[in-house]
Amino acid sequence: MISRLPVTIVRACLREGRGGSPTAVLDETPLSDAERRRVPVLAGTSHAVFVAGRGSAVSLRFFTAEGELPACGHGTVAALAFLAERAGGTEYRGTLRAAGRGFAGWAVREDAFFRAAFTSGPVELREPAAAECGLVLPALGVTPETLAPGARVASVGRARLLVPVTTRAALTALDPDFGQLGPVCDRLGFLGCYVYSVEAGSGRIAARMFAPSIGVPEDIANANSTACLAADLADRGVTAITVDMGDSLGAPATITASARGASGVRLGGAAEVVGVDVVRLS
Repeated sequence: MISRLPVTIVRACLREGRGGSPTAVLDETPLSDAERRRVPVLAGTSHAVFVAGRGSAVSLRFFTAEGELPACGHGTVAALAFLAERAGGTEYRGTLRAAGRGFAGWAVREDAFFRAAFTSGPVELREPAAAECGLVLPALGVTPETLAPGARVASVGRARLLVPVTTRAALTALDPDFGQLGPVCDRLGFLGCYVYSVEAGSGRIAARMFAPSIGVPEDIANANSTACLAADLADRGVTAITVDMGDSLGAPATITASARGASGVRLGGAAEVVGVDVVRLS
């Protein structure tokens, strides 16, 4: 039985060198799924990424305390920084594989940080049903006065609800009822809810991601939901976005995304390899 695991902590999707989402990254090792779920808890992170393989072809698996995810955007940014640090030099390029899909990823060293990017898979979008909004919005605390037009159900592996609100102040003021939101998301098959505000003339978007169904009441940085938003906005003529997250948690994070047509969305973020910790499974 493995009792001690070396875990690399990476802060993914930094904003100007600050904040980011602490993520546990480690080499693939024989563990049960139950043990994998314990790794992020013991490491003090929301997510853990298991990396199989070396060189330019690797496979990734993502876990939270509640189970495995088919994809994780900020986890992929963290994994790319981990791979670049391990490879040495100033640049890493490779083919990554997760949930049966291969995709390109790369990371370039910039002083103490890495600038990482990868291409998400195709994004599926649809209008939400009135019943879906009727269940989710009250649990989120979004009212008819603060709801903006353009809610979407979006999926890049798992479905989530994209919810636009009228102002950044309305976004900041949200205080979801997680005891209600979690069961509602489970019932509807949603990973969670990505609430965002577009500030007129600022060129930036603010967002918050609530995902109690996967054991993450609020995510510091959620790149895959940002990819979903980028795909939705591309249909309205906006081809590149910069999204700020994590401010409500005291961990500012920034994700960039640009639509690439049928191939998906290019996601990017800065990451710092903080160091290696050891978690004890027994």
